[in-house]
Amino acid sequence: MAGLRVLLCLGALLARQGSADLGAVAIGEVHENVTLHCGNVSGSRGLVTWYRNDSEPIFLLSSNSSLPPASPRFSLEDAGALHVEALSLEDDGNYTCREVLNETHWFHVWLKVASGPDQIAVNISATGALSNGTLYTAWGSRVDFSCHSSSQPPPEMEWWLQTHILESLGKNLTANSFTLLQMSQNLQGNYTCSATNVLSGRQRKVTTELLVYWSPPSAPQCSVAVSLESATLELTCSWDGGYPDPTFLWTEEPGGTVLGNSKLLTLRPAQLSESREFKCVGSHIVGPESGASCVVQISSPLLASQPMKTCFMGGNVTLTCQVTGANPPARIQWLRNLTKPETAIQPSSHYQITQHSQGSSLTIYSCSQDVDEGFYFCRAENLVGVRAVDIWLSVKEPVNVGGIVGTVVSLLLLGLAIVAGLMLYYSPVFCWKAGSTLRGQDMGDVMVLVDSEEEDEEEEEEEGVEEAEQETYEREGLPKEMRKHGHIHRVTALVNGNLDRLGNGLQELHDDSDERQSDIVEEEDKPV
Repeated sequence: MAGLRVLLCLGALLARQGSADLGAVAIGEVHENVTLHCGNVSGSRGLVTWYRNDSEPIFLLSSNSSLPPASPRFSLEDAGALHVEALSLEDDGNYTCREVLNETHWFHVWLKVASGPDQIAVNISATGALSNGTLYTAWGSRVDFSCHSSSQPPPEMEWWLQTHILESLGKNLTANSFTLLQMSQNLQGNYTCSATNVLSGRQRKVTTELLVYWSPPSAPQCSVAVSLESATLELTCSWDGGYPDPTFLWTEEPGGTVLGNSKLLTLRPAQLSESREFKCVGSHIVGPESGASCVVQISSPLLASQPMKTCFMGGNVTLTCQVTGANPPARIQWLRNLTKPETAIQPSSHYQITQHSQGSSLTIYSCSQDVDEGFYFCRAENLVGVRAVDIWLSVKEPVNVGGIVGTVVSLLLLGLAIVAGLMLYYSPVFCWKAGSTLRGQDMGDVMVLVDSEEEDEEEEEEEGVEEAEQETYEREGLPKEMRKHGHIHRVTALVNGNLDRLGNGLQELHDDSDERQSDIVEEEDKPV
């Protein structure tokens, strides 16, 4: 026991002397084994003793077989090296080796025990998860990343993004957290978090695949088509522009009876009837939650046209047929007469058929009464129903429009001439004044020419009338001046005159008429 005390005292003394020089460094990992070498001396060795330097030296092992090791985990190897098994974090510290041969040597070793990283905890929010564990997020969303791991000493954390290239997103000694705003397609890829023990160099990685999804920007579109091969109705629900592709559900409304869950729904003619309504609901993994929908209502065609049309012989005419409400679109045909076998009119030099989105038009060239006059039928048919409308075409001989117009013009001119003659005959002064007013200017020269023969004839007629009137007055005993009351004065010619002279002439005529009227009045006042 005395020898053991001496060794302990010497070890404590040497430990204090070697505290200023830590010596070599050895690194080990928890649960692993490590070997601490006693100096760099090779060959034969003397007495070797190992100590643990804590608050005071602790004996661990000696080459003197009489001294048992402090723990079965300690053993000596060749050249006096200390072998420690099943390391724990408590084994971390300073160790001293004392060798006694011809003289005493002290060697110091610093043992560092590393632990981990054992596990890596990765958290990526706000995301969803697929059945295979792959994460996804919506385009334009915000995503938070964090990664943690336990290790001794604390690990170095680093994020990597693998798209078409490998890119580091950041490094931190303890934990690494960051945020990505406005996620887009180029940020879709594999995100890897690595934790590295800076002491042992041990590294662990966790890789998470993150996908960026987006829903279609517009609403679903429903369309209807007819399969000519199978004579079935095909309903198609299109909702493009999203990633990944949406899912579809076809139902019949009202009631919500499920008919299919694919983009295309095929219906047989037996399943079709007037005004049946089918609804397609599209769903996408990133929303909207209630989905988006479109509705298809199938119906037979409705027709509208003019019931009667007229064509002049040798001319052209166009018959039109408007189609509405047909879903699926209707096939339109023109027929000549339904009482005969239904043979559709085919385009030719005599018939031209034009199909458009709102219906159809039939143009007939060089109309003939024997061939073209009669009923025409516009027939529209789809898988839901058939409709037809009739148009009566009458063919007439063309009317001489030029002759009618000429006759009307001649009659108008004749009427104007008669009115003008009457006005001139009964009131020449009024016509003269009206003409002057309309012309609005002084008339330098006025000439009225009267055929001499016509004037002579008129004078003779007037003389005969005067003689007859005179005889009447004499027979009835009336005064002679009375016959002058209705006498019509005529101006046969006024040459190189003006308005003033014309006015004077008219005044004289007026005065003469007044005098005759006064004479008549005086004679009437005389006693009989």
